[in-house]
Amino acid sequence: MWTQIVGKIRLELTPLINHWWNVPLYVTARGLTTSPMPYGREAFEVRFDFIDHKLIVERCDGMRRVLALEPKTVAEFYEELMSTLRDMGIEVSIYAKPVEVPDPIPFADDRLYTAYDADAVYRCWRILLSCDSVFKKFRARFVGKSSPVHFFWGSFDLAVTRFSGRRAPERPGADAITREAYSHEVISAGWWPGGASIDGPAFYSYTAPEPAGLAGQKVRPESAFYHAELKEFLMMYDDVRLAANPEQTLLDFLESTYEAGAALANWPRAELEVARPAA
Repeated sequence: MWTQIVGKIRLELTPLINHWWNVPLYVTARGLTTSPMPYGREAFEVRFDFIDHKLIVERCDGMRRVLALEPKTVAEFYEELMSTLRDMGIEVSIYAKPVEVPDPIPFADDRLYTAYDADAVYRCWRILLSCDSVFKKFRARFVGKSSPVHFFWGSFDLAVTRFSGRRAPERPGADAITREAYSHEVISAGWWPGGASIDGPAFYSYTAPEPAGLAGQKVRPESAFYHAELKEFLMMYDDVRLAANPEQTLLDFLESTYEAGAALANWPRAELEVARPAA
């Protein structure tokens, strides 16, 4: 919920970028950041520091405020951050209710839990940091349109998305968010800490629109599988973590699931992929 609050500040203050790329946060050497956000003639940035467990707000004129990341309710965090921004001369109004979660509670009213597990936060960020470097290597193998490697705070996943360059048919019943996100053909991959549909953290890959026959494609490594409910290829995080070469194992998953989707969807791969030297 804390990342949603910070992310919604970025959403409110930055211009819409195709596929909602103005929404995510980015992995840093110490945590997560909004990157600089414009405010009038100035700019400011909000950063999560998961080493010292601080939330840092910095203006481009040198003004700086630091909030402790420690056990507190969502309501307390929300009030503390918004009050800090006002004290810094930054007035911003956000949609103050979480998204992409069941039974959302407005931030100002969410006093259900008072918790902050610093060790768990640190370990989660270290996973994001490791994934970020491999995803960037995967992204570098593509010369077509590709997203940055970014952290979506609504679905709570780190993702990178490749595009064929062609528009996609509109999804029946799509809302405004989905309509914009999937306006073009994509193959998206990422890491997710898990939820009701998956028992544990996992890497995923999906092709949208999904071409016929994708579910039956053989991908690498052997531990990867197709999840019929999610319509995604999955590989459990522990299968990567315990592999003899975790980076190559993850790259194999990313490349093979991309190749399966791109081939079946007839992407113009010769125009999109970096030419690799002959073996």
